[in-house]
Amino acid sequence: MLETSATVARQYIDAVSTFEALEEAQVEAAQVRGGMYWHAGPASSPESKYLVRTTPAGNETSLGVRTSDTEAMYERFTQRKRESAERVSGLKAALEQHQRMNRALRVGRVDPLVVALLSRLASTQLSPHFRVVGTHALYAYESAAGVRLDSDTLATRDIDLLWDTRKRILFSTQLAKVDSSMLGVLKKVDSTFRIRKSQKYTAVNKDGFEVDIIRRERAGDDPHPIKLSDEDEDFWVVQARRANVLLDSPGFSAVIVASNGTMARMNTVHPATFVAFKRWMANQPDREALKRRRDVLQAEAVQELLDKYLPQI
Repeated sequence: MLETSATVARQYIDAVSTFEALEEAQVEAAQVRGGMYWHAGPASSPESKYLVRTTPAGNETSLGVRTSDTEAMYERFTQRKRESAERVSGLKAALEQHQRMNRALRVGRVDPLVVALLSRLASTQLSPHFRVVGTHALYAYESAAGVRLDSDTLATRDIDLLWDTRKRILFSTQLAKVDSSMLGVLKKVDSTFRIRKSQKYTAVNKDGFEVDIIRRERAGDDPHPIKLSDEDEDFWVVQARRANVLLDSPGFSAVIVASNGTMARMNTVHPATFVAFKRWMANQPDREALKRRRDVLQAEAVQELLDKYLPQI
């Protein structure tokens, strides 16, 4: 592994600071989505007006007749909405500048498709239902540590998303708000994604990049099998051995940077959990020899990151 230069490290720190400020601003902006307006009263008293709160879905709620209190409520809301919009707009512009600097200084090396996928999950509020597991998690660890791992350690053409079956009702509700299927979410990023006929938990695009969606082994009241939507073509998530260990472990999050400078937050498992899991996998007699060797390589690399660069976690 190689430590990043002081210039690259400084740019990454500054870019992440802006990225996280935008995340916070977008959370605040979500609290003032929709609007407020004064609705004329009944014909019997046309001089009276009612304050109405609207939602993005078009629902309306009356907040009461026009009084000094409701007028103050209206003024606070409109001011907060205006300030929030200005803050989000300004931070988006600043982030675009940082992303250009990221590209110029070669801050990142993640496949832009991966960053686009994670950004799509974030914008649709589906991120809380998934953890990135497997080889791609290494990008989060190396970003947090300020190093570059050997390319052999990171070599992969698929990303594994661990889906939390315990939140399946919330997931279905949120998915219905943003798309008709999980495959549809992916297609907004790359329209060539298709579910593999022989492996229903995998979507592959025209370049051969694969997205696998896995779940813990059946437990409690988990239904099985599970399809992520009612659409004809969508993911049937597959059970993965000991995935409950990854699901129940402490989480870890880091902002990753693509080779084109774009950025996204990756939610994954704690590095120590990754090390222990990879070592367990390497000892499975039914695992292919080449994969066992890579498991050992990745476990050793992440353990070194923990020891040298991330002792605080």
